[in-house]
Amino acid sequence: MSAVAAPAAVLDRPLWDDVDKVGGAPVRIPGQRSALQPVPGAGVVRRQRVRVPMRLVWSPAYQDVSLSVYVKVKALASRPEGCQAKTETIASYLGLSAASVERGMTQLRRPGPDGVVELRSARRTLPGGMGQSAVRSVRPMSGEEAFVWLPVAAAEDLTPRQLRVYALVAYAQARGIALTEAELASCLWHHSGKKAGEALSVTAASAVVTEVEAARWLTVQRRAGQRGRNLYIAHDLAPEARPGVPADGCSAAPEAAETAVDSGSEGSASSQVGEGSGSLVGEGSGSLVGEGSLAFKESPRTDSPDDERALISPAVGEVQVVEGAEAVEIPAAATTRSTSGGGVALRAGEISQPSSKPSSEKRTSKDGGSSRSSHTGPQLAMSPEIYAVLEPVHVLLEQVTSSFVARKIAREVGRQLREGTAPDRLRHRLTARLAKVMLSDIRDPGRWLLGVALPRWGCGYQDCEASIIWRTGAACDLCAEIVQDQRAARQCEQRLEQGLCPQHGTRPGPFGRCADCELDAAIRRPAPVLVPREPEGPRRASCGDCGCVIFLTGRAVDTGLCKLCREEADALTVAVAAPAAPSVPGACSGFDGEVPCTRRALPTRNVCLTHRSRELAGEVA
Repeated sequence: MSAVAAPAAVLDRPLWDDVDKVGGAPVRIPGQRSALQPVPGAGVVRRQRVRVPMRLVWSPAYQDVSLSVYVKVKALASRPEGCQAKTETIASYLGLSAASVERGMTQLRRPGPDGVVELRSARRTLPGGMGQSAVRSVRPMSGEEAFVWLPVAAAEDLTPRQLRVYALVAYAQARGIALTEAELASCLWHHSGKKAGEALSVTAASAVVTEVEAARWLTVQRRAGQRGRNLYIAHDLAPEARPGVPADGCSAAPEAAETAVDSGSEGSASSQVGEGSGSLVGEGSGSLVGEGSLAFKESPRTDSPDDERALISPAVGEVQVVEGAEAVEIPAAATTRSTSGGGVALRAGEISQPSSKPSSEKRTSKDGGSSRSSHTGPQLAMSPEIYAVLEPVHVLLEQVTSSFVARKIAREVGRQLREGTAPDRLRHRLTARLAKVMLSDIRDPGRWLLGVALPRWGCGYQDCEASIIWRTGAACDLCAEIVQDQRAARQCEQRLEQGLCPQHGTRPGPFGRCADCELDAAIRRPAPVLVPREPEGPRRASCGDCGCVIFLTGRAVDTGLCKLCREEADALTVAVAAPAAPSVPGACSGFDGEVPCTRRALPTRNVCLTHRSRELAGEVA
């Protein structure tokens, strides 16, 4: 963690006596005073810090106790003689059993998931054979490795799981990261039992944060961060070293401030357990102190005005809905509840400003005490148009006690009106949805109005109102298609879970396809077309006279006849024809036997009268 904390953090101490090893030798940050220099009114306090690699905090491979052991061993190893303390001595410093400390050292001596060994131990034996405590040292850290500065006093005052939460908050504070309890829970794990390896629930993580806050190592400002998130402030000094913090500021603190000494000394008395007192309750070789689930008791924190623990109003920084209202100036310091009743708790670097409202106008809790100051800006005022639109749900709107929620409701109505939604359409929507529920079933009216009543249900078409076209009153085709697609997708998932074909719902065959899929594939597959194979060699054809198959080569290409037909044709051509009589114009074209007729043809025929008579006789016959 950087030497300069995040802007939202409270720098409640000068940064000195920070211990780390570079190249195996302890170094001191320049410009720092002695670790034992007192703070006015606090006496001798513990100020030593060590640099811890974030891989010990992030990785689920390391149990929570490994982080506490690492911090204490590295602090003791910063002395010239190194860390020579016995396991029982380290356990007494941390308030743990020797079995838990030994378990943490064993994990640190073994290679992690990335093969890195964090702790090295060198055993020693006197010349006479008597053994001595081992000399332990940690590996030097590289300059590119992510790390966080942790006070050694925090490892002594907090349980291992609380120390891991403190380390996460301190790292996020240095990097300017806005943490949530869900993100903290994702970095805390069960290391034993049936849920080993699983992350803690948000409720269990919230309980751990509350315990760290009760130990005064952490301050939680409710809804004071960005987007209404809680703001976590990790303190770098022990509670007794911070001026202005009473020793009995919380129930978890002792009645008197403990006499603190240097954390690197073996004579430390903070959180010390006598060596002869035995193990803590539930400790031993098999039980893990502070490493199980902390969800045995729920202690949620709310933002209700009746909650005494709520510090900052969730409406801080919100802009008023009403138009024409004057700008709201948020005070530089948000006044909150204090232990004395007359004081105020400030944000970092701010100056206290008392509330301008009289005490009679402030919100009061159920028991009559003031829990926190109300909103100091103009009162919420809705426009007549927005108020008329909300007429069907006025009975619920009157039950909304939070100005923040009321402003969100008014903004949502105004946004929909600006985007073109008709007022009668909004009133119809509110009336229809209110008629579907019982008023007794609505536990949070504001949440129901924002999440159920006001949102438009339907597809992306702006005129679609719950699958009905508002202008025509007809059913929306796009919504019907979406419903059909969703139904088909659900049916497909159900069939896949049952081991059936997703398309037909039948049992697939040995090759992974059902009979219907095979049939569909066969229907889509085109039938084969038989194409006659072309024979090899010359092209073939049929003879034009006898019809036999011939090869189209030579003279057959020109005549289209086979050899025999060509020979017969050639013989007829060579035969000597009879001498023909000279042609006379208008002569008969008939023959008398084999001799052409020489008679004159009829005027309308090409034959003579004799041959014409023969033709007529032949037709009658």
